[in-house]
Amino acid sequence: MAGSTTKTVHDIFQSMEYGPSTSSTATAQAWLDHHSQALGLFIDGKLVRPTERQTRSLADANGGSVCSTVCAVEDDIAQCVSSAVGGFKAWSELSCHQRAKVLLRLVSVVGQHGQCVSEVCELCQAPCSPSSLVRLAQYYASWAQVRDALITDWTPLGVVAVVASDDCSLYSLMLKVLPALAMGNSVVVVPGRSTAPPALLLAQLFMEAGLPAGALNVLTGSDVSLGAKVAQNHSISYVTYSGNKQDGGMLCKATAGMGVPVSLSPSVGATCPFIIFESADLDSAVDGVIEAAFKKKKEIQWVLCVQESVLDAVVSRLKLCMAGMKCVALPSDGDKALVDTAVQEAQQQGATLIQPCAAPSSGAQYPPTVLCGVAPSSPCVATPPPGPLLPLMSFRSNTEAVALGNHSPHGQAASVWTEDLTLALETAKSLSVGSVWVNSHSVSDPCLPASGHKDSGTCTDGGQEGLYQFLRPSSSPAPLPRFSPVSLDYAKFGNAASAAVVPDGSDPASAPKFYQQFVGGKSCKSESGSSMTVRPPGGSGVLAYCPDGGRKDVRNAVEAAIKVQPSWMRKSPSARAQSLSSLAKGLEAKRRDMAVAIMAQTGLSLEEADKEVELSIVRLSDWAARCDKAHGGAPPVPESGSALSLPEALGVVGLVLPDNRPLLSMVTLLGATIAMGNAVVMVPSQKYPLPALTFIQVLQTSDLPAGLVNIITGSRDQLTAALANHSVIKAIWYWGSAEGCQYLQYTCSSPLKTLWLHCHEEEGKNGGMDWSHPHPSLLEEIWRNAVQWKSVWIPTA
Repeated sequence: MAGSTTKTVHDIFQSMEYGPSTSSTATAQAWLDHHSQALGLFIDGKLVRPTERQTRSLADANGGSVCSTVCAVEDDIAQCVSSAVGGFKAWSELSCHQRAKVLLRLVSVVGQHGQCVSEVCELCQAPCSPSSLVRLAQYYASWAQVRDALITDWTPLGVVAVVASDDCSLYSLMLKVLPALAMGNSVVVVPGRSTAPPALLLAQLFMEAGLPAGALNVLTGSDVSLGAKVAQNHSISYVTYSGNKQDGGMLCKATAGMGVPVSLSPSVGATCPFIIFESADLDSAVDGVIEAAFKKKKEIQWVLCVQESVLDAVVSRLKLCMAGMKCVALPSDGDKALVDTAVQEAQQQGATLIQPCAAPSSGAQYPPTVLCGVAPSSPCVATPPPGPLLPLMSFRSNTEAVALGNHSPHGQAASVWTEDLTLALETAKSLSVGSVWVNSHSVSDPCLPASGHKDSGTCTDGGQEGLYQFLRPSSSPAPLPRFSPVSLDYAKFGNAASAAVVPDGSDPASAPKFYQQFVGGKSCKSESGSSMTVRPPGGSGVLAYCPDGGRKDVRNAVEAAIKVQPSWMRKSPSARAQSLSSLAKGLEAKRRDMAVAIMAQTGLSLEEADKEVELSIVRLSDWAARCDKAHGGAPPVPESGSALSLPEALGVVGLVLPDNRPLLSMVTLLGATIAMGNAVVMVPSQKYPLPALTFIQVLQTSDLPAGLVNIITGSRDQLTAALANHSVIKAIWYWGSAEGCQYLQYTCSSPLKTLWLHCHEEEGKNGGMDWSHPHPSLLEEIWRNAVQWKSVWIPTA
């Protein structure tokens, strides 16, 4: 050291210059050279490079060429999925122990080739440490071993497509691939630009570990549209996506009507709060926010929220720590323009800047920048551009901190800094996000489940809870046959006028009864004042009249539901159980009236109708008993500290109810949703609405809060469209037409909603769900659709 430089240690610390890099990419270059720097597709256990295909080049951080990848076409997709079907047969027929052995061998193979994996990730700007991949493989190998013992009566889906955007990390991609394989599925991976070479390398390592040919295939392409083309194949059972929200929305629209479920984990680009309370260790908190906000490649954008009493101290520490920091490279000159525009807008709105140096006039670089004093509505907070920007807002009270944290449309994660554990846990519980890190940030482990809240996802990744997206109840009907999209005018869906109700001059003594719907705890007519006829079982004549509800009725119902849902969710499980038990007793008191309504509406005998009421009473009692049996707890984590996994309510759920068993199916779905703390807006069967309308008498005598349960009758398509376009509704459970399923998949990508879709036409071919004698795994599936998961990480050292 003495003869190699004239700079002292003091000089180096003053300049903060980077030392010479000791990293090498020789191993990665050797692997790429072995494939002539032109990577193909991974199909049926080997890398193949079809001729006459377009290619896509990949550049490194310096703009140099890394390699090229092939853009798959229809023939490649067909060959790949055919291989995956065979791979699923071979892989699923292995015992749990045999599948676990393969994943455990992957651990040693990745360890052996860790240098190559690390260098390929570095070259492709998709950083992912081999140790994190080893941890993933170890964790899911153990679940593969105990699947049949701990997850009884569930079976793999079949061929799963895992799609990623260009900016998705390799870790996020493998967090879906490995659990899908561990549960016995075969997987078709459609990686993004940066993750394509690492994914192809890992596919080769899987083969070295003994994975059957076809169980894992990798298709590369030009953009996320390849994922939609893969989903078109009728052998695909499930599509799951990770990446940015824009590409996820495009995938949902492109796959609408294909009859394949699609889930999204749009983690890239989410805006997340970094909350510093006055009780925090300020030095550690400032170090943490600088590390999180200004690192070179980050998937989420941070917004700093600081309590007013320590605002000046935090700002002074930020200025000190940021002094001497260098500019951060941006992906392109276009991103530089976006950052410049966002900073200028913030300054025009009164924000002040903290920068270590001025922004260079040319080049795709920008200095780390803190925007002090921005408003929550500022564009740099709501839709921050990619780059080293950190908006800073202040708050006074704990309640205001939670309000700022929940202001974002995203619900990916939050970082909370305080030495007060009670305050930390209260804040973590109040924030509508999937992951909360206390006095830390960006910590991940596959044992922790996390559901993206709000616009940040429709599925759970990680933990045991994340495995169920790749399974279905063994007792459920065989998977429905796939169908093709229909020609549908989405703008006009649900706009058809209802049949006019005209007076028939009948005797008032025998005139059909007029029913009312139930909104905000009160019986009422529809906002339009219109009614629609209810036909008897034969279809001739008029049995009754019910309100013809529409968009305004849905709006009123959601407004009532959103007012009461937070307080209902905060009630103790035992209090919710008592309310459900009371509801069951009220149903028993109205047993005769309910049986008569079922008989008149469906044509069942009075004895059969009474049996349905009896089953409905039992079902409500079952859900009452399950209220305080919700799983959750403290999963063991490999690092120091503790972690919690917590099931939480979704919020307001829209239920478009089935025709089959109109009362029993209604209370089964209603009981599950409100037992978990949700509020509901229900649309009864358009064919058989009377049991639900008669059930209003039970609701009126119950102790459920007004607005928790709302019942709106009318055209199923019109009310479905109203539910889909309401931004507050988080989830929709739908039983209806193929067109309705297609409309929901297309529309509910923005704002993002969790969908559970059932096509009446297709379910009629195989019997559909057995409401009278459901298997426990079917009830568990309903329960799992009624909750979302939150993980809380609490370090101890």
